Amino acid sequence: MKRSICATGTRLWRALLMALALGLASSAGAQSPAMRIGYVDMKRLLDNAPQVMAGRQKLEREFAPRDAALNADEARLASMRSRYERENAGMNRSDAEALRREIDALDRSIKRNRENLRSELKTRSDQELDRSWREINNAVIEFAREQGIDLIVPSPVVYASPRIDVTDQVLERLRREQGARGATP
Repeated sequence: MKRSICATGTRLWRALLMALALGLASSAGAQSPAMRIGYVDMKRLLDNAPQVMAGRQKLEREFAPRDAALNADEARLASMRSRYERENAGMNRSDAEALRREIDALDRSIKRNRENLRSELKTRSDQELDRSWREINNAVIEFAREQGIDLIVPSPVVYASPRIDVTDQVLERLRREQGARGATP
């Protein structure tokens, strides 16, 4: 739901920007110098920005212990199932049923814990992405202002000349900002 609202807002924002660009271009005429337009490939920024990569690494460190515990439980479950298959015929009925109940309980627990982990990871991923998105968006805006660019059009677009693609410059700016942030205590 959040993504569809975000996508609708993004499309509306892009439509407004394009209308603004066309309006500025038609009114700019002989009154002022040519309008400068830039293009930014947002997917590439989100895939390569060090802020996003740092967020992914942070999440991996945060969720690794719980994932390892679940993997250990899954290995224990596999071992229990194997034991049950091997020894079921030789076990007395009550021991076999007790082992089966233990296997089923562990299986349900693993599924529940795995789903909880996925849900928490998704929530935290969205939070990290939102934080990174704001940083990236601010870097694009600051870059445009510094370079005197009147309009930055984000991807996806039908066509953008490599001449106006400023993605690499914004990405470099993000790297410098991340490096400066990492250098300060």
